[in-house]
Amino acid sequence: MIYNFNGKNLTIPDSEIEVCVKNLGISRDEAIKMYLEDNGYLENMEVEQLTKKAKENRAVQHKAKSVKEGEKKEVRKERKPDEEKEMLIQFLFEALKKYSPTITNKTKIIEFSVKENEYKLDLIRKRKEKK
Repeated sequence: MIYNFNGKNLTIPDSEIEVCVKNLGISRDEAIKMYLEDNGYLENMEVEQLTKKAKENRAVQHKAKSVKEGEKKEVRKERKPDEEKEMLIQFLFEALKKYSPTITNKTKIIEFSVKENEYKLDLIRKRKEKK
């Protein structure tokens, strides 16, 4: 829809006007007026007053503290040595000796090859179920 506003031809989407009329239960002229107000062509005094009030109430600034680049702390949890898993990995390593295995992680991973295929064993302990 082309609407003449103060000598300027404005293109207002018909679908937007129809949605406003249908959903808000207002007339077509009211929907056009609302579109003009929303897009800055008309001033709505009530909206202006509310905006001014909102800006005045923003006197308190909440600023988040940020960590400076030089102050970043990297927290890593030290794992306790797991002797049981180390023993199992060593046992599996010995059992796979003929396939020339390598221990990638002493409590977790063994890698080896059989012919042209490569394999990786990942030892994972299941957690006990919570009661």
